[in-house]
Amino acid sequence: MRVLVTGGAGFIGANFVRQTLQERLEAHVTILDALTYAGSRASVAGLERLTFVEGDVADARLVNRLVEKTDLVVHFAAESHNDNALMDPSPFVQTNVIGTFTLLEAVRKHGVRLHHISTDEVYGDLGLDDPAKFTPGTPYNPSSPYSATKASSDLLVRAWVRSFGVQATISNCSNNYGPYQHVEKFIPRQITNLIDGARPRVYGAGLNVRDWIHVEDHNSAVWTIIERGQIGETYLIGADGEMTNLEVVRLLLAEFGQDPDGFEHVNDRAGHDLRYAIDSSRLRDELGWSPRYPDFADGLRATIDWYRANEAWWRPVKEATETKYAAWGH
Repeated sequence: MRVLVTGGAGFIGANFVRQTLQERLEAHVTILDALTYAGSRASVAGLERLTFVEGDVADARLVNRLVEKTDLVVHFAAESHNDNALMDPSPFVQTNVIGTFTLLEAVRKHGVRLHHISTDEVYGDLGLDDPAKFTPGTPYNPSSPYSATKASSDLLVRAWVRSFGVQATISNCSNNYGPYQHVEKFIPRQITNLIDGARPRVYGAGLNVRDWIHVEDHNSAVWTIIERGQIGETYLIGADGEMTNLEVVRLLLAEFGQDPDGFEHVNDRAGHDLRYAIDSSRLRDELGWSPRYPDFADGLRATIDWYRANEAWWRPVKEATETKYAAWGH
């Protein structure tokens, strides 16, 4: 099986590549990654049956050449950090919208199966006391340049399936955590702060709720959809891991043996969604998927261990990340 993974040097993509090569010995993986600040060759270093191509998913000639020699495309490539999107939305439009269009045209031309990775943020947010969860039928209501461009990419995939018969599925996932996640993101930022003896930071009152899922569970769900899902359908991936940011930080402080109030409040992010919550019952009931880390605390503990053991991976970008956040007042 020849698998093309766009964005395969990023956080979720690199973990997907590692899992694929470990669990599917018949697979050869080609990564297409632009190696922006969030991508790292070190995340996939030393892997066999792997070809690495540095390039842009919006480069039509390159994408066409790679897709022509591929059996399956898994499309992770995306600009994904909300704070960066608020500072400069243009890369998000280029990668998330134009890049997805470029890839769709290539898989349409060559008749190649596509799975498109998306986010629960396309649905906007839920009230803190709202009993509802996102379902595949929830109307799109994006709040940020990031989520708006991901919503646009989802709609392009749906249109290419209906208009041109492209063989594609979509998954919208809740917040991922785990190994190889850039230290600008919430959980690895707090973990690496604690490793460095610094206090964790919490946006606003810390009451925003996210539905956390370990990256290994996300990627096992993606393979379940690829192998068992219906073409043209959307599946939501979640592990029932709803927690406030404040609860996450206090769990981390407890794991480090520190005072549960040993954190700092910082300025809230503009347009900060209140709550995400995923109804993954279709994935579980129809396709038989279940998470390997149903207990968030277990997955968090494993993630802390990974960052402690892999300082050489994250240390080179830590100082620049904290300097950027300090300039933003975060």
